[in-house]
Amino acid sequence: MSDIMKLHFTRTNGPVDDAIDLLIRTAEGIERPEYVREMILSALKAGQEAGSDTGGLKLMNTTMKEMRFTAKAFGPYADVRKVTVFGSARVPPGEPIYEMAREFGGRLAAEGYMVITGGGAGIMQAAHEGAGPEHSFGVNIRLPFEQRPNPVVEGSDRLITYKYFFNRKVAFLKEADAVALFPGGFGTLDEAMETLTLVQTGKRNPLPLVLVDEPGGTYWSQLIKFMQDELLSREYVSATDFAIFEQVFSAEEAVAKIKKFYYRYHSLRYVDGKLVIRLASPLPADRLAKLRKEFADILLSEGDIVPAAAYAVEVEDQDYVDLPRIALDFNRKDFGRLRSFIKGINGA
Repeated sequence: MSDIMKLHFTRTNGPVDDAIDLLIRTAEGIERPEYVREMILSALKAGQEAGSDTGGLKLMNTTMKEMRFTAKAFGPYADVRKVTVFGSARVPPGEPIYEMAREFGGRLAAEGYMVITGGGAGIMQAAHEGAGPEHSFGVNIRLPFEQRPNPVVEGSDRLITYKYFFNRKVAFLKEADAVALFPGGFGTLDEAMETLTLVQTGKRNPLPLVLVDEPGGTYWSQLIKFMQDELLSREYVSATDFAIFEQVFSAEEAVAKIKKFYYRYHSLRYVDGKLVIRLASPLPADRLAKLRKEFADILLSEGDIVPAAAYAVEVEDQDYVDLPRIALDFNRKDFGRLRSFIKGINGA
């Protein structure tokens, strides 16, 4: 083992680096070769380090394949906003919440959105029926029961079937511009808690997160009450964390909340320690001054919120260069407040 060449991500691998470079050139058409090179090195290093752990190599191999196919399936629709819909697979057609999910999918498609679901029955099928196959993605999972593709997405090139839940979860949230949670079982609650956690901790950029129930429904109200009575009262969460989500009781209201989020706010990224927020329209000076005062608590010491032009790295990446921007010295911890800040940008 001591005679095996130790590989590094730096260019200190001699003939191995030369072989990888030749492979990349020979394959042709490789975008971002610096990242592809590191992926190849990761595979080689895993092969050296795996020993007898065949299971670990198989997991890494399957994960890479699933993530590659995810990128391939979603890639052509990168500029189309998408809404991930979670909810029970066991709700039959005709139930009020089923019909609400169908209406929700139809309203989203009419507004130009695409719908992502787990691709199964119940709420998932209802949302796809409303949106139609041309506006639907199915992110399915192989299970011994219950989870076969619904007829709307079955056979579609926008249906992906995963072996691992964690890869599927990445697709659900990486590709989503909004998340709608309908009532459901353990899986829906798991997806709800993961989404809340990722947004709360800043591992997922802010997005509209709507908890949808039928008029008079208590599903989400009971959960919110539990979070207030048990989590907030014990200071396991902060009061500002409740700004991360919104509860609604109609498909129309759910779509309105999603549209409102993107009224002026467009997207964000971090550049050189600053949070850069791209806007669909310029932020009036008086509103900027008001937000600067109201949200001083989310800034670093002596930080500010200022208008900005596209940064060099954004220009290099052609990352919405023509949009107006503001830049914040954000403390990168108060993400519930950041969600409220976005609401203020939109004038709400």
